[in-house]
Amino acid sequence: MKMKRIAAMLLAGAMLTGLCACGSSGGDDKKAAGSGGGSADGAKISMILKTTSAEYWQYVQAGAEAAAKDLGVTVDVKGATSETAYDEQQNMIETDVQSGAYDSIIIAPLQGDQAATLVKGTKTPIFAVDTNFDAPEVISFIGTGNEDAAAQGGKAAVEAAKAAGWEKIECIEICGVQGDPTNTARYEGYKKGVNEAGGTFLEKETQYADAVADKAVNSMEAIMQTHPEGVAIICANNDDMAMAAARAAKGNKAYEKTIFLGFNGDRAACEAILAGQETMSVIQDAYGMGYKAVQAAVDNLNGKKLDSFIDSGSGIVDKDSAQERLDQLSEYLK
Repeated sequence: MKMKRIAAMLLAGAMLTGLCACGSSGGDDKKAAGSGGGSADGAKISMILKTTSAEYWQYVQAGAEAAAKDLGVTVDVKGATSETAYDEQQNMIETDVQSGAYDSIIIAPLQGDQAATLVKGTKTPIFAVDTNFDAPEVISFIGTGNEDAAAQGGKAAVEAAKAAGWEKIECIEICGVQGDPTNTARYEGYKKGVNEAGGTFLEKETQYADAVADKAVNSMEAIMQTHPEGVAIICANNDDMAMAAARAAKGNKAYEKTIFLGFNGDRAACEAILAGQETMSVIQDAYGMGYKAVQAAVDNLNGKKLDSFIDSGSGIVDKDSAQERLDQLSEYLK
């Protein structure tokens, strides 16, 4: 029952943002240019990930392989040895595009500009997963609707702060890299969610920590100096920073009831939530991302029109649902 509840929550988030994606500008031109007109029966699809060595990407791969089994196609999943092995991924993309062996190619680019150059002019349908890249050959981007997902998290954090007894509900964000599109989307989402739920997002006190834990500790120390009375919500661009901020605040009585909100909802986050080292996290559904990417490739080959953006779904994990989320993640990799 619990597993069904989390799955339903993720699906609901995907459907909500999917409705918003319909009719986005430029989508129809891409659909017309790349739509398949035949059948996907027995199709062979290449999926080139940033790497296959990290847990997150293993969930994407598991979702893709489940979709391949369900839909009767073959998916060849590969990835670089690390997310800085740019040449490795470049060779994979170049080889698969030029081989003519695949009916569709799904790419999670390490370098968007390079990926766009490598697929230029190909007639093979191209899809982007997790990270979009600007190329007319890309039919659809399958990934997290970061702004909507973060807004969902902001609203949940405000409700949690109310339940914890905070009367003055203010939120400060510890951000990632300034100017990064994903960081900006999550920032705007947190701000929207907190403000709409009745809290106050302190824009002018935003801390930039380059998405790394060490700098998040410094940011949290600065926040505690400026706000010795405590702050109701500290939201972060990822779970590593949220956990680091919580560690930095440990022992400070003014921050005992602070809501520490992260983003990703992976195994480490769930374990930290159960241990009281993070309060909640926005779930980024990597498994659903892989599944929906293959589903999109198959739908395209079957001649269906696709939106230019397909939301892979999101949800919230907290102490009440962290164990079921852990169980779900373990099930994905069986």
